[in-house]
Amino acid sequence: MASEITDATRSFERWLGEHVRLRREDLEFKHQVMAADTFSFLRGTFYRWSQLFSNELPELADVPRVLGAGDMHVENFGTWRDVEGRLVWGVNDFDEATYLPYTFDLVRLATSAGLAAAEGHLSINLKEACAAILGGYSRSLRSGGKPIVLAENDRWLRKLVTGRLRDPVVFWARMEGMPTARGPLSSKVQELLLQRLPDGVGRVRFTRRRSGIGSLGRERLVAIAEWQGGMIAHEVKALAPSSWEWAHPADSSGRIHYLDLVSQAIRCPDPMTAVREGWLIRRVSPDCSRIDLASLPKLRDEGRLLKAMGWEAGNIHLGTRGATRAILVDLTRRKQGWLRDASTRMARLLRSDWKDWRAAQSR
Repeated sequence: MASEITDATRSFERWLGEHVRLRREDLEFKHQVMAADTFSFLRGTFYRWSQLFSNELPELADVPRVLGAGDMHVENFGTWRDVEGRLVWGVNDFDEATYLPYTFDLVRLATSAGLAAAEGHLSINLKEACAAILGGYSRSLRSGGKPIVLAENDRWLRKLVTGRLRDPVVFWARMEGMPTARGPLSSKVQELLLQRLPDGVGRVRFTRRRSGIGSLGRERLVAIAEWQGGMIAHEVKALAPSSWEWAHPADSSGRIHYLDLVSQAIRCPDPMTAVREGWLIRRVSPDCSRIDLASLPKLRDEGRLLKAMGWEAGNIHLGTRGATRAILVDLTRRKQGWLRDASTRMARLLRSDWKDWRAAQSR
């Protein structure tokens, strides 16, 4: 007899297949990664989280709604260069962006911190993590927010996130080691990439990239080339409406909100990011990639890092006009410890699903 998580996954993947072409071998790989640990499982099952949230936490569902990131977790943060060439830090992608209860992003971020700590990726306890997230979030809302530019004001964060894996030598060695894409390649996808490359590039090599967990199974192609004495790379990734719409058909609009959020949030956007005909196009470089908790220095102020993540959640939610005051009023009415309690309840459900998933994968 199939478990609820198995049925939900099959249903979701059928739905997703109606919107984008799926790569079965990457989906099978994703299924294996999801069985590895609870943190990986959370990252790969945003659809299930969307299904469970309103049922498990109805008191957090009937609150002000915002255009939120959706798939908010502690590894969905990274760096990019803005139009002035400055290094900026914040949420790395908005594949699941949609209109959600404001509490959704906060509970998911806090739950991810708790699960990451349980797996040994963080050492902070859940109570401290929630206090840091809420502290950063509320301060961001009350102050009107501010992008996190890693220059004169946030040097501590720059030192924290620019580790060994951001070394250009290491980064480009990894990129060059990726195998050339096999099989037929969509002419449209190739065209989108070639249009993005600067004039005068050398030979272009296409490779399929496996990165992240949530988007595994979607077409993702990278063009790697040499230009004016150095390597460059750009990628395209298939986008679909947020998985929230699978879990909540009544909210379905079929719209991809990626650029809506980027343009509305308090943010210094990456000028090399675009959405064209259902494809996300962006530059890939040592400065333009997400953080990996395993690569962070052992000595680090995790409370300060999570406070910055909470601040960035505020930057995102501030993009929804008229919601800020209602959110602050709602926050003042919440009992102390509400975020920790909600995260604990969601983590319990996720662990139960993960055990069922792992058992099904081992059969």
